[in-house]
Amino acid sequence: PAGSFFGYFLLEMAERAGMDVHVDIYEPRDFSRPGPVGCNMCGGIISESLVQTLATDGINLPPTVVQRGIDSYILHMDVGSTRIDTPLYEKRIGAVYRGSGPRGIKEIKWGSFDGHLQSLAVDKGANILRSRVRKVSWQNDRPQLATQGNQPQDYDLLAVSVGVNSAALKLFQGIDLEYQPPQTTNTFIREYYLGQETIEKHLGSSMHVFLLDIPRLEFAAIVPKGDHVSLCLLGEEIDKALVKSFLEAPEVRNCFPPNFSLEQNVCQCSPRISIKGAVQPYADRIVFIGDSGVTRLYKDGIGAAYRTAKAAATTAIFQGISAEEFRQHYWPACQRISSDNNIGKIVFFVTRQIQKRRFARHAILRMVTNEQQKEARHRQMSLVLWDTFTGSAPYKEIFVRTLQPGFLGHFLWDIAVSIFGKR
Repeated sequence: PAGSFFGYFLLEMAERAGMDVHVDIYEPRDFSRPGPVGCNMCGGIISESLVQTLATDGINLPPTVVQRGIDSYILHMDVGSTRIDTPLYEKRIGAVYRGSGPRGIKEIKWGSFDGHLQSLAVDKGANILRSRVRKVSWQNDRPQLATQGNQPQDYDLLAVSVGVNSAALKLFQGIDLEYQPPQTTNTFIREYYLGQETIEKHLGSSMHVFLLDIPRLEFAAIVPKGDHVSLCLLGEEIDKALVKSFLEAPEVRNCFPPNFSLEQNVCQCSPRISIKGAVQPYADRIVFIGDSGVTRLYKDGIGAAYRTAKAAATTAIFQGISAEEFRQHYWPACQRISSDNNIGKIVFFVTRQIQKRRFARHAILRMVTNEQQKEARHRQMSLVLWDTFTGSAPYKEIFVRTLQPGFLGHFLWDIAVSIFGKR
């Protein structure tokens, strides 16, 4: 969605500054079609904090796009399960499809999130070109794009918003840039058709999150949507063996109806996700935004696309389009995300240590269960887990909260109870 965000903000700011700007968006995908042709391979989770931020910029998500409001998490571990209600009332999340739904869908009931953003950019004046860029070159110090069967077009500025799963990043290998693409790892997404009635019975309006002792697995969730649920696995090079281990876990099996085969998926993919941002995602007249630049570690990729696109558009309109202008005014936004990701790696390292230790998992279960009886502001572990799972808060903020004496005291007490069996 970074390209649509960029076009939207660039045109809005240009109008505010009294500038006449023409924007072409090259997008061969048709987001009105279900299945791979309209999919951007994403779990489709949007935190309430991002929804509110978008609203302040005039970007509102209609009910036809947000397929289900998630009002709670169910945390599943081998030591038990517990429900985490919204720690603060405004903290809810929305489940969307980036396209119009998974393969094989018979009736399109919901709109595409990416399609909605694209329509907003078009309403601002952007021109959508349903062509795939075949070549990128420089002519007279300006970027030039060539597509199949059309004359090459020169531009003053090129904003690159391709994903890390796109072959389009290879177009920049023969150009004299210091840019190097992001480092990536494999993930896994699978869709199951259950129907709304079955989803309400077995999953409800909760996102089901799993903290299991499975090597290389950082995060796993089942996300209910319209008539389908999305299974998402994130971690270190997710492969078939890891997926098999996860699906065979009784904690996963119990979330589905009896005798339901977890091999009866309607759609699946193993996209790559960025785990480390690009090297120098800018040059004269070119800027890399969204996944091709930097995104948040494991979570809130849509939020990162929004932030980088807006920072790039602001720089282009109010500062300039040289490498130096992007270095001074765009690069700091990327650095903030990268720095926060480094803290996120610490957060997930600690999470892995908890996954490996049964007494630690039991302590979390005990602490979260007890917190559900308290006022929202006193649900310390619940709030930490909520923000870690949703990406609603920066990793730095989450990490600092875990260092508070009150949090550490309660957690250490619950660890002691788990080890020594005190009641």
